[in-house]
Amino acid sequence: MSDPSEFDDIPGTVVFTGRQSRKGYQLNQFCMSLRQPRNRERFKSDESAYLDEWALTASQRKAVLDRDYNAAIAEGGNIYFLAKLISTDGQTMLFAAGLMSGMTTEEYAAMMVAGGRAPQGWRSIKDGN
Repeated sequence: MSDPSEFDDIPGTVVFTGRQSRKGYQLNQFCMSLRQPRNRERFKSDESAYLDEWALTASQRKAVLDRDYNAAIAEGGNIYFLAKLISTDGQTMLFAAGLMSGMTTEEYAAMMVAGGRAPQGWRSIKDGN
């Protein structure tokens, strides 16, 4: 069995491990609550008050309020759960992927149509390659 910390060496990537799942449990449960129309309405009418109902860390709460999906993932959020938040805002996953990549939606779509990102590049944090 591999050491889960070895996944911490992948630049720009957070692997959703059991450790991340435990860390983000409340964040992901909040996101899942947005499946219900009434909960989406409550959240949209007063985001801060709705978030008070969840045992989020300060960092998780900030990530939600700022719509910083990269920070939410670093705090244990899973993209499939965060999709509920993205949809609640009326946004697409394409929009979110572009935002998370530092690109506009159009730039991200063009990159993907052209074949995506090249596999060459920085592959290890500790090795610097």
